[in-house]
This record gives sequence, C-alpha cells and structure tokens, in this order.
Amino acid sequence: MKALKNILAISAAAVMMCGCQGDLLETSPYGSVAAGNMWSSENLADKGVTAIYSTLFKSYVGMQQYQMDCFGVSADCRDQDYPIMVNKITTQNSMFSSYWSQHYSGISRANDAIAHLPEVNMGDTKKARYMAEAKVMRAYFYYKLNIMYKGVPIYLEPVEASECTKGQSSEAEVWQAIITDLTDAINEPNLPNIYAQGSSDYGRATKGLAYALRGKAYLYQKDYAKAAADFEAVGNCGFSLFQGEYKQLFKEANEQSPEMIFSVQCIGMPGLGNDISFRYGTRSSFGSCWNTFLASTDFVETYENADGSEFDWDDYIPGYSEMEPAARSVYFFRDGLTEKEIEELAKTGADMSKYLPNGNEARIKTAYANRDPRLAATIITPYAEYNGANNSNEFTYTLRWPYRGYDTAAPFDLKTDTNNRFYYLFRKFVAEGASEIPNRAYSPIDIPLIRYADILLNLAECYNEMDQTDKAVECVNQVRGRAGAALLNSNAPTTVTGKDNLRERIRNERRWEFNGEGVNFFDEMRWGTWKESKFFEGSGLKQIWGEHQYRYTWSGDQVYTWPAPWSERQLNENLTLADGWRD
Repeated sequence: MKALKNILAISAAAVMMCGCQGDLLETSPYGSVAAGNMWSSENLADKGVTAIYSTLFKSYVGMQQYQMDCFGVSADCRDQDYPIMVNKITTQNSMFSSYWSQHYSGISRANDAIAHLPEVNMGDTKKARYMAEAKVMRAYFYYKLNIMYKGVPIYLEPVEASECTKGQSSEAEVWQAIITDLTDAINEPNLPNIYAQGSSDYGRATKGLAYALRGKAYLYQKDYAKAAADFEAVGNCGFSLFQGEYKQLFKEANEQSPEMIFSVQCIGMPGLGNDISFRYGTRSSFGSCWNTFLASTDFVETYENADGSEFDWDDYIPGYSEMEPAARSVYFFRDGLTEKEIEELAKTGADMSKYLPNGNEARIKTAYANRDPRLAATIITPYAEYNGANNSNEFTYTLRWPYRGYDTAAPFDLKTDTNNRFYYLFRKFVAEGASEIPNRAYSPIDIPLIRYADILLNLAECYNEMDQTDKAVECVNQVRGRAGAALLNSNAPTTVTGKDNLRERIRNERRWEFNGEGVNFFDEMRWGTWKESKFFEGSGLKQIWGEHQYRYTWSGDQVYTWPAPWSERQLNENLTLADGWRD
C-alpha cells in the first residue's frame, strides 16, 4: 500500500540537492547521476519524476505545513518564535527565503522532467502520464508561491544559475501559467482521474488534483463560475468524503480514503515521516512529546453548541465573562484541592470563594459536553481523557489542573512540556497509545494537503457568491453531516439569513473542519481577514481561562503580500520589493 512511499525513500537517499540563488532553480539535482544522463533511460526517468514528489518533504512545501496554523486562528506557538506575529518581521527573515527557494526547487525538478521526457526511450502512455504529472506538480509549486508573493518570476524550462535574472511576472500572469499547465494535464487522457486505495501509484498527481488546483486558481481570481465547474469535476473523478468518524480520518488506516486528494506520503522512517505528533503531542504521548504548538484558547471558544447556536461562557457559568481571567481560573481547578493548593492558587488571583471541592470538575465539563463534535475529536479539553503512553506502557490520562505528577500511577494526570501553564492541547494527528508511530520524530501518517471537504467548502463559497444559496447550503451540510454537527437550516440557530451570513458560516466551517492542518492561514490571507481574525484586540497566546502569556501585534497591511526575499534580491537585481516593505 505504500509502494510510492518506498520509492520516495530510495529516492531521498539517492537524490542530493544543489542549486542557484539559494536553491532557486536546481541545475544538477540528481546527486551521483550526471544531469546530462538523468533522462537516458526509463529507469532514470522514473527517478527523475519521483524526485519532483520528494520536494514535498521540504518543510514549507508540505512536510511541516501544519506549522502555518500558528499564523491562522486555530493554533499558537508557546515559545513566541515567529517575528511576523509580533511586528518584528523584515525581508531578511528566513521564512521568506525558505518558502521561496523550497518551492522553486520543485519547479526546477518539474522543468527538467518536462524538458527531457520527450527524448526518453519509454512507452508513450507512461511518458504522457509523466508529462502530465510534472505539469500538475509545477502548477502546485507556482500556486503556493503566487498565493503568498502575488507575482513571481516564471521559469518554464531548465536554466543555469547565471540565467536566473527574471523579475516578477504579475499575479495574473502566474495564474495563467498555472491554469495552462493544469489544463494540459486535464486534457491528457493517460492521467488517471483517481488512484484506488492500495494502488502502487497512490500519491501521484491525478486529474482530480488538477481540477482541484485549477478551481483554486480561479477562486483566487474570483472567477466563481469556472471555479465551481472545476470543483464539481473533482467529485466526478471519484473523490468523496470519508464516511467514518471524523477523528478516524487522520489515522494511518484511513490515509488513502477517497477524501484525500493530495497528501505528503509519509513512512515511519527518519527523514520520511512527519513530526506533527512530536510538536502537537504532550509528555504523556508516546515518545514524550513537546506540545510546541497549542490549540488556541480563542479558537476553542468559537466552536458552536451542538444545536448550532453560538457558545457563550455565561450560559454555563453566569458572570464568567465579567471576571478577570486570573479570578475565573477557579472554575478549571480539580476537585479535592488541598489547603496548601488552595492557598497557593489564591495568591495567583483565583477567586476561591467560587470553588466547589466536590463539583468543580463536573461544572466546567458541561461547557464542553454539547458542542460541535469536532471539538472533542481534535482538541483535549479540561478533564477530558487521552489514551497516552509512558515508554511502551499505555495509560489513560486526564487533563487536570493543577498537575500532581505520577506518569505511571494514579491519578494519571496528563503531563505537558508546560506544566506551569494550563493550555488546550491538540488531539488531532497525535499518537494514541504506544503503537501508532515508531518514533515521535517520524510519524507514518500522511499529511493531507487537499481534502475533498476542502473542495466542497470551496464550492460552497462559489455557489454563495453566485447567489445559489441552496447549492451552497447543501455542500456545507455534507461536511457538517459527516462531522455530526447540526445541519444548516435545521433549526433557528442554523437558519441562513442571507448571503453575508452564509459567507461567514462557510468561513467558520473551514476554520473548524481544517483546524491543525495548516489550511486556515492561507484562507485568512485570501479572504483578507487575517488582521481581524488573528490580531484583534486582546489576541495572543492565553491559558485556558484567558490569561495572556504574550500578545500579537499587527505589522501592517503589507503582510498580505510577502516580499521577494532579501537574499534573492541581492543575487537578482530585477526582483522588486513589494509595497510597504523595508529591509
């Protein structure tokens, strides 16, 4: 079932990188195989095309895309590692240069394949399929660049380092190049619509992926009719929602469900597996993980009640929202506090007059009991259980506060890497028990890049903007129905009241559906809502009761368009700096 993954493993061991302009365009990307010989046989051509997919293992291309959720609404970084979140970003930041160079690395490999495949002695059917795959992948890399830089240099053939001198093409010109590649692939009869689970070619580009990407390119340009037609075609290619429990979609057993249109093919091997469990998991997770990234307190509070009504703390604990965060921490304390604990917690500002020695836990649990099921499926909330491990021994832990210790004995409190703070924690992608992953640094669970739920909600956006409300609601309800959430228009709270109302419902649906997957940040950038959704007054990393650890600071509207990196502009004087940026 992981044939392509095993090929990638071999390729990764053999394919070494070198490049020009900081990996901008690789001219000799095949290690011990001379560039001139790379396409001299079918076997070497296989390796050359596989090398295009290996680019997905680069951090910003695919392997660590989940980290982008720290920029979106669903996650926070506990260590305040990102200058862009606190108004300290410059064009010399490595994020800009790495994102740029890693995607151009993939473009270089695709260009090499497209240029040389015609001369390879191999079957015409396979050659045509490989050409289509290379064009889909090149389009994907340019798509990822264009959504951030809004115009980049277009290279459609191999070039030498000295030839990397183009300035940026316009955003519209890049979209057209992307659409041309994807249209060629869609028109290629030898490119399959979809690969079935277990196929030796599973993980390769398909016609369904080409339609999905072209639809997204049209969506970015607000050409809703063309985007909708392409999104509809994705379903006609055979992709559909996974019909099992939402939580199970992100397990290895279901990573090849028909919902997964495009994903990074991971293996439980060093360098070929992902580290999401390590970064999202806790000390009680297998391998003793770090919870580097935390589920956002503000985001958790956006999850609706089970009937689709808006969650409000005051409905569960009257007066909660009027209290100072430190004072209302009392509601999150465990039952049976000792006198010493009570004394120490009072010093932190907790209003201990509201403490219930024998009912504190039950009271707070009611605030999480009847919510959108995706909350409990993806986030560990106070006094929820988690199936973790200590070495090879499995235990059921509970997220309690304050922590009392004992990793392998009662009361089995869930231990974090931040035991002096009480945070929401991720459950999604985190190993359960002691058998799901071989090592915290290389989980075998594939990283989803495009799911069918993504396409359905993109389609809902198109329908809504075209005033086809019923069709839009139907798409949203497919996603909500699978998750077990109340369907739109099923009761008073879920009744759609107009186009603007439905637009916001669709946006929230995407936030809840894709939390922790690295999708939301790109949505907020596309919608132009990043400032309002992430940098609102009072935003920042907070403990569960809302007490700040650090605050976010808006850097200015120029961040909606990333700048050509400083390092690239030093090598290519034809690159220009985006408006509003300074070095």
